[in-house]
Amino acid sequence: MYKKLLGQTAIYGLSTVIIRLFPFIISPFVTHAFGPKALAPFIDFYSVAGIIIVLLSHGMETTFFRFAEKEDDTKKLISTATLSVVGASFLFMLFCFIFRQDLAIAFKTPDQVNLLTMMLFVLGLDGLSTMPFVILRKTGRPKKFAVIKIINGIINFLLVVFFIVILPRLGREGFLGLSYNPQFGIGYVFVANLVASAVTFLLLVQEIKSVSLAAFDWQLWKKMMAYSWPITIAGLAGVINETMDRQFLKYLLPDGTNTEQMAIYGAVCKIVTFLTLFRQAYLLGIEPFFFSHAKNENSGRSYAKLMDMFVIVNCVILLALCANLNWLARLYLSNPAYNEGIAIVPIVLIAAVFLGIYLNMSVWYKLSDKTIFGAYLSVLGAAVTIAVNFYFIPSYGYWASTWGTFLSYFSMMTASYFLGQYFYPVPYHMKKITAYLSLSILFSVLSYYVLDGNLIIGNLLLLVFLGIVVYLEKDTLKRLRKS
Repeated sequence: MYKKLLGQTAIYGLSTVIIRLFPFIISPFVTHAFGPKALAPFIDFYSVAGIIIVLLSHGMETTFFRFAEKEDDTKKLISTATLSVVGASFLFMLFCFIFRQDLAIAFKTPDQVNLLTMMLFVLGLDGLSTMPFVILRKTGRPKKFAVIKIINGIINFLLVVFFIVILPRLGREGFLGLSYNPQFGIGYVFVANLVASAVTFLLLVQEIKSVSLAAFDWQLWKKMMAYSWPITIAGLAGVINETMDRQFLKYLLPDGTNTEQMAIYGAVCKIVTFLTLFRQAYLLGIEPFFFSHAKNENSGRSYAKLMDMFVIVNCVILLALCANLNWLARLYLSNPAYNEGIAIVPIVLIAAVFLGIYLNMSVWYKLSDKTIFGAYLSVLGAAVTIAVNFYFIPSYGYWASTWGTFLSYFSMMTASYFLGQYFYPVPYHMKKITAYLSLSILFSVLSYYVLDGNLIIGNLLLLVFLGIVVYLEKDTLKRLRKS
C-alpha cells in the first residue's frame, strides 16, 4: 500500500508540486521589484482565478476517476468528460473577450483591462488543459504528464526573471529591440503566465485530438454532472475560503488603504506554500488510491494510518516554519514593505493544517457517493468566511481575513469528522491526532508569539516534538524503512 501510494505521489504529485514551486520561487523576485501598490492588480485578479478554474472544470477530474471504476467504455467516458470541459473553456474565453471592458469596470480597474483580459485567457487555456492531464494519468503516461508540467513552470519562471530582473538592467538598448517599460510593470508577469499556458496547451493538443465528438454520451454526461455538481459547489465554496478574502479587503476597506492591505495579505500568505506543497502532492496521489482500495476489507484501517502520517508531517512542517519564521519570511518576501504582515502567518499555517485534514477526511463522502455533503461542508466554511470578513474587516483589516480563514477551516474539519463517522466510519486515531495537533500548535504559538520568534528556543521545541514523534511512531517508522 505504502509503496504504491508513494509511487503515485512521486510520479504525479511531485511534478505538480514542481510547477507550483516555480510561482513560489518567483514570488520573491516579484515582491522585490514591486511594492504593495504595484503588486495589487496581480493579487486582485488572481484572487478570483480559483473560482473560474472550478467552474471550467466543474468537478470532472474527480468525477472521471470515480466513473472510471464502473464505466466499461473508456473512450466514451474520456470524450464525454473532455468535451464538457473544453466547451465550457471556449465559451468562457469568448464571453471574456466580448465583455472585457465591462469586467474591468466591475473589478474597479477600468484602466487595467488588458491585464485582466490576459489573466482571463490564461485561465481559459488552463481550463482547456485540465482533461488532457487527466487523460495522461488515466492512460498511464506519467513521463509526459511530468515533462509538460515542468516545462510550464520553467517557461513561466524564466520569462518572469527575464522581464523584471534582466530586461531592466539592459537599459534602452534592451534585447532584440525589446526594452523594459516601467509603466507596464506587473504586466510582464501576466505575459509570462499567458505564454506558459499557451505552450502547455499546444503540447496537450494531441490528447484532445483523440477525443471523439461522436463518442459523447448525453446520458452519461447527465450522470456525471449529477455526481460532479456538488463537487463544483464545494470547490466554489472552498475558493471563497481560500482567496476571496482579498476581494473583501478591496471592497470593504476605504480606497487608498484597501489595495495595499490586499497586496500585503496576498504576498505573506504565499509563505504558506511551504506547507501546502506537501498537501498538494499527497492529495494528488491519494485520490486514485482511495477509490481503488475502497473495496478492500481493511481499507478503513489503511485510511486511518495514512491520516496519522499526514498529520505528523503537517505538524512538523508547521512547527519548523514557525520556529524559523522571522528570518525565513523576511528573506522570502525580499521587501520590507511587506514585513508588517508576517505576524499573521502562524495563524494561516495552522488553518492550512486544518484544511489538509479536512481534505483527507473527504474520502467518506466521495466513496459513499454523498458528494452533496462536500458542498454542504464547503458552504458552511464559506458562510463563516463571509460573516467574519464582512463584519470585522472594516475594523481589523487583514487580521479579520486571517481569523476568518482559521475559523472556516476548523469548522469544516470538525463537521466533516462527525458526519463521516455517521455515514462512512473510518477508525481514525483521534486521541493521537489531537495530541499531535495540540502540541505542535502550542509549540508554534510559544515559539513565535510568546518567545518573539527566538530562533534557538523555537528549534529546540521542534527537536523535542520530533523526538516525541520518533519515540511514539518507532514501529511504523521501522515498517516504512523496510518497505
